[in-house]
Amino acid sequence: MGVLDGKKILVTGVLTDDSLAFGVAQLALREGAEIVLTGAGRALSLTRRVAKRLSAGSEVLELDVTVPHHAESVAEQVADRFGRLDGVVHSIGFAPESCLGGELSRAEWKDVAVALEISAYSLKLLATAFAPLLKAAGGGSIVGLDFDATIAWPGYNWMGVAKAALESLARYLARDLGPQGTRVNLVAAGPIRTMAAKSIPDFAKFEDVWDGRSPLGWDVRDSSAVSKAVVALLSDWFPKTTGEIVHVDGGFHAMGA
Repeated sequence: MGVLDGKKILVTGVLTDDSLAFGVAQLALREGAEIVLTGAGRALSLTRRVAKRLSAGSEVLELDVTVPHHAESVAEQVADRFGRLDGVVHSIGFAPESCLGGELSRAEWKDVAVALEISAYSLKLLATAFAPLLKAAGGGSIVGLDFDATIAWPGYNWMGVAKAALESLARYLARDLGPQGTRVNLVAAGPIRTMAAKSIPDFAKFEDVWDGRSPLGWDVRDSSAVSKAVVALLSDWFPKTTGEIVHVDGGFHAMGA
């Protein structure tokens, strides 16, 4: 019997089998959950392809967070299939090229707005759309994937600002959804070699220092610790934890020079 036995979980952000969300979906299935995946735009075909590699196969629904009615449509489809949701995994982030690398000031508002809408505001969009389904499950859990926004990272620029917004938003959503029993938490993961990471200039700088400065060590090719933390927060084992950021980074965030 797994820690998610019988739970219904929606997972966003599965693009390839090295995606953090893929690891979460795979472990959730092993721990007894039924899952639904979402994908968007040109990446939808990638999500459908990689879904076939999951141990139980999974339905894939279209959800573009820049199209408001998509979330409502997915909520309706999930309601028809499950009648409730026990958990939602937010693993959505994007920033135009001008928002990453170089000088922060080179990005114009139209690009910054895209980064903030997709990477931060989307958490509110999902929370609003799926709140009734989570309430029907007794409250449920929303877990977002984060990258520590207390530091100005090389090349991360406006995505770092978007992550700061995500962290603040998660706390406000925790406040607003708490009365219905819904928990909202983030997992701040260390750097993992994913498709998304490849778009970040200077990502190699993270790789060069992370393992050496992490007291528990860090492997940029292994996301299993991140998956376990997300699944734990989706489970019933953290019934009174909300508004929290759990660092899964080998302890890097707590170390000095």
